[in-house]
Amino acid sequence: MKLLLNAGKIFFDHNILSVEVCMQEGKHGRIEAEIEREQSMVDYDTREFTIEYLVDKYIKNSERGTNEFFVPDYQREFVWDEYRQSKLIESIILGLPIPSMFFAENKDGRCEIVDGSQRVRTLAAFLSDELSLAHLQRLTELNGVRFSELPASRQRKIKNTALKLIFLSDSATEDVKNDLFERINKGSDLLKEMEKRKGILRGKFIDFIYNRCAKNKLFLQLTPICKMMKTRQEGEELILRFFAFFEMYPKYDTQHQGVARLLDSYVIEKNKTLTDDEEEVKYAQFESMLGAIQKVFEFGFAKDEKPQVSRVYFEALSVGAALALAEKGSLNFRRIPSSEILSDTEFYQHMSGKYKTHTQAKINSRIDYIKNIFLGM
Repeated sequence: MKLLLNAGKIFFDHNILSVEVCMQEGKHGRIEAEIEREQSMVDYDTREFTIEYLVDKYIKNSERGTNEFFVPDYQREFVWDEYRQSKLIESIILGLPIPSMFFAENKDGRCEIVDGSQRVRTLAAFLSDELSLAHLQRLTELNGVRFSELPASRQRKIKNTALKLIFLSDSATEDVKNDLFERINKGSDLLKEMEKRKGILRGKFIDFIYNRCAKNKLFLQLTPICKMMKTRQEGEELILRFFAFFEMYPKYDTQHQGVARLLDSYVIEKNKTLTDDEEEVKYAQFESMLGAIQKVFEFGFAKDEKPQVSRVYFEALSVGAALALAEKGSLNFRRIPSSEILSDTEFYQHMSGKYKTHTQAKINSRIDYIKNIFLGM
């Protein structure tokens, strides 16, 4: 009997082992299937283009928004200062390796710059003589020099420098593109300014933005922000920009301190001075502006049905509408298709993220454009 029991036990243990092996193999199979499925969504190839070719594809037809290499709305803002731009040009001249840039092909053949928009725009600005090199510590003789002032031989060498680009195929979904952008920029300063303000510049005004304005149901409805941007507190960033640009209009000292520092200074001041009465006035202005946008634009602050909101577009619509309401009081609202104003070459040039998106002149021109549309109703 003991032997039989032992035999039975051996038989039983063997069955358990077989089941465990099968379960393990099943798990491994599911792991591999999942990896293969996700890999198939990230189909890509690597190419090398000269700087001259890359810049040409970016600049040509950019004023009409049909350039072959373009910056998507969620990266529209140009944030590099002269130091970072000049360092890039210096690195290229010195022959130092430049990190690969990521592009994504769309169904129409145009290519979205997923990562590298700051570099592409810097190169375009330099070759177009819009950038004068500054703050260089190695090639000091280049400080104050523009591209056209370089020897012809050096100009050719720069234009013929090849850069590596990685292209996602047109099968890549918006989620894949956004996920790639977030992974690449994890830990960078590109989309973290509002997170820093919440942690460092705490106070009454920041609480007002986060605890009241950002929870406004109409704001959430009119501002469809993708998940990746929500986690970076993009909604709160947009609200801050509305209040700051509305109150500062028409004077914006972006030339000396940049947009981020300008907003930081505004938050610091408002945290000190915001009263309960002023908070109520600001919230009423915020609600009135949202109501106007809802009545006029089908997609709210988005350009179409996609959950993307361009900062420069939001600034133009929100501040332009608020200024018109403040000036005229009541308006006879009418529906305006977003495509109608986006197809206007004048407005698109005000919106263009080709280079220096936040000079005082550009901010005012696009805000005034929308303001005048509302005043003309």
